[in-house]
Amino acid sequence: MEALILDLLEWLQTRDRTYAEVMEAWRTSCPRFPVWEDATDSGLVAVEDVNGSSVVRVTEKGVALLCAHRVNSTGR
Repeated sequence: MEALILDLLEWLQTRDRTYAEVMEAWRTSCPRFPVWEDATDSGLVAVEDVNGSSVVRVTEKGVALLCAHRVNSTGR
């Protein structure tokens, strides 16, 4: 599951995504595939109000996880 959460975080970092866009791409009713729920519950992503729209962004904790993964995968 961690690989999927990392994919979600990478996807979110490319640009601002609306909550609706994230739900369309990542929400599922399958209890074995709770990527969005796990990322939210872990504090890796947050929904923020930006000019009246709900935008999903990677939190500092999520950025730290991505950085740690990049360091571990490159061996540096």
